[in-house]
This record gives sequence, C-alpha cells and structure tokens, in this order.
Amino acid sequence: MTATATEFDQQWETFRAERAAWARQPLGWLSLTGLHWLGDRAETIDGLPGRWHADAENVYVTVESEESGQLTLNGEPLAETAVLTPGEGAPGLEVHLGSRVIEVIRRTGQFALRVHDPESPTLAEFTAIPVYRPDPAWVVTGRFEPFEVARVVTTGAVVEGLEHHHTATGTVTFDLDGETRQLVVFGNQTLGLHILFTDATSGVTTYGGARRLDLTRPAADGAVVLDFNRAVNLPCAFTDYATCPVAPAENRLPLAVEAGEQDPRKEHAA
Repeated sequence: MTATATEFDQQWETFRAERAAWARQPLGWLSLTGLHWLGDRAETIDGLPGRWHADAENVYVTVESEESGQLTLNGEPLAETAVLTPGEGAPGLEVHLGSRVIEVIRRTGQFALRVHDPESPTLAEFTAIPVYRPDPAWVVTGRFEPFEVARVVTTGAVVEGLEHHHTATGTVTFDLDGETRQLVVFGNQTLGLHILFTDATSGVTTYGGARRLDLTRPAADGAVVLDFNRAVNLPCAFTDYATCPVAPAENRLPLAVEAGEQDPRKEHAA
C-alpha cells in the first residue's frame, strides 16, 4: 500500500482481508462437503459412522461397538444410541469425527447433518472473493426509523420448503440513483443492524438470493451510513450445502448496485 493511499482505500483493504480470512476458515462455510436431511428411518450416510434418524424433536445416532469412540460431542464419545437436540434456526451441535465436524442442525422443523472438512475441494480451490472495484459514490447516508414494536418478517430460503424468521426493528430511508428508497432493517442497535437485499445485478453478476449489508450504528438523529461497497455474499453463494434466506420482497431494489461482492460461481464475475 502506498503512502498516498486514502483512508477509504485503507479501510477497504482491511475489510477485504477480513473477508478473505472468513472464507479461509478451516471449518467455515467453504469447508462444507455435504448436507444430509434425516428421516424417521435409521440410515447410514456415506463416510460417516453410525446410523442416523430423527423424529419431531430429536436426532438419534446409533453407534456400533466397532465404531465406538469415533464420534465425540463436547469431548465425550458417543456410544450406543445418542440423542441430539439442536435448536431451531440456531448454530448446530458439533459432533467431531477426527478433523471433520458433523454439524447437526434444525431448520423449519426438519433435521440435517452438515459435514465440514478442512480438506474440502471448495476450500482448497479458493483464491479470492470476486468484488466490484470500490467506489465512494456507493457510500450513502440514510435515516434509520425504528418500529414502535419489533416485528417478525418471514422469508423463504435457498432450500425449497424452508423458512427464515427475521426480527425486523425498523426501516432505513436513503436516496440512491435519484430516487428515495426504503428497506426493512433487521437486527438491533446493540448487536448491529443489517439489511438483506437484491438488485438488478442479482442472478447476473451477484448472487441471486440476497446480499447482506451492515449499517453503521445510528446517530442520535437516526443517521446511518450504507456503504454498498461492503455488500457481502451469504454462505449459500459459495456452497450448495447452506440454507440461507432470500431477501424479503420489500428489499428488492430495481436498480443495479454494481458494488460489493460478486457471485463467486459466475464465470463472468470479475
């Protein structure tokens, strides 16, 4: 980086380095090698010990004597028939198998196993997240207006039949491309506010389901900054084994937001 780099450039380089580190996590989203939905009949899954099934509330894994000790949860080996109860929509329970992790998840009342492998081909082949060239013109100021009472917004998911239930805490209004826009905001002012949105680039140069943009903490008058250069992909842009939400209908911008991350699986992304 040259001595003449601006603060905008410096912050951009730091942000991109953070995103690259996120993508390279040994057991992160790019390490996924499978997503296996469970039914009520015990079944074996290629490459995994045990026989797995689920009912309405729990996941069960039956471990044969010769497999004993291969699977561990919280450092304790699973033996005979173990009962696992992941939370709805929450991070999964992590069952360890050597260097791999079997993440036991619950989504819209259905249970699945998500397999993380630090030697996954997707992770090994990762070089960089394609991104539009940063441009300060895509940094705009908006105004956050909180709802009197937070409300739940339900969206679909990239997996058919699943739903996501988001806590919407307000709206953000801003001017972009000569018009006033308004989008629904999720999260809270303590942990952070963000939007999920699509635009005219979605499904073309950017991922079609949604991109995420974090907002700055609102000022006393509600002012926030939306830096669309920092619009990022959800995990489903990188892998077929995620269950990400799609953007709510209210957050579909009609213009092309040629800023932020592009679809890493599009050949023409640059």
